Amino acid sequence: MGFTLVSVSMIVLLILIYVYKNMMEIENSSDEKNYYYDLFEAVAGYGLGGSTIAMFARVGGGIFTKAADLGSDLVGKIEAGLPEDSPKNPATIADNVGDNVGDVAGMSADLFGSFAEATCAALVIGGNSIVDSEGIAHFSTFLFVLMIPAIGIIASIIVSSLITEG
Repeated sequence: MGFTLVSVSMIVLLILIYVYKNMMEIENSSDEKNYYYDLFEAVAGYGLGGSTIAMFARVGGGIFTKAADLGSDLVGKIEAGLPEDSPKNPATIADNVGDNVGDVAGMSADLFGSFAEATCAALVIGGNSIVDSEGIAHFSTFLFVLMIPAIGIIASIIVSSLITEG
C-alpha cells in the first residue's frame, strides 16, 4: 500500500505540474524566472491540499474506527472476560474494523500528507535554483527534484523484494 500510495501521488504531482505548465504556457527554457513563480504557488497548493485531505482521512478513517476497536476490547475483555478476537464476542467485527481500517487508513493518510508536503516543499525550494549561470530558467532542472523520490521508490521496491524472498 505504501509503494502504491507514494507512486500514485508522484504521478499525480507530475501530471499536475505538466498541466499547470501548459495552462500557463511556460516554455521549457525562459529568459524570465517570473513565469515559474505562479507554477510554484500552484504546486504548493497540492501540498496544502494533501495535508488537509490527510487530516480528514486520519480523523474519519483512523480515530473513529479506533474508538470502535477500543470499545469492543473493553466490552469483550474486561466486562465479559473473553480473549481477544473470540468468536463469542459480538464486537469482534468492530475490533477487526478498528484494527484494519484504523491502521491502514490512518497510517496511509499520514504517509500521503507527509509525502505531499515534503515533495512540494522541496519543489518550491528547488524552484529558486532553476536559473543557470547565464540567467536562463530550465524546466528540466525543476524536475530533478522529483527524480530523487522516484529513485527512492524504485530502490525501496528492489530492497523490499530482496528482503521478502528469503
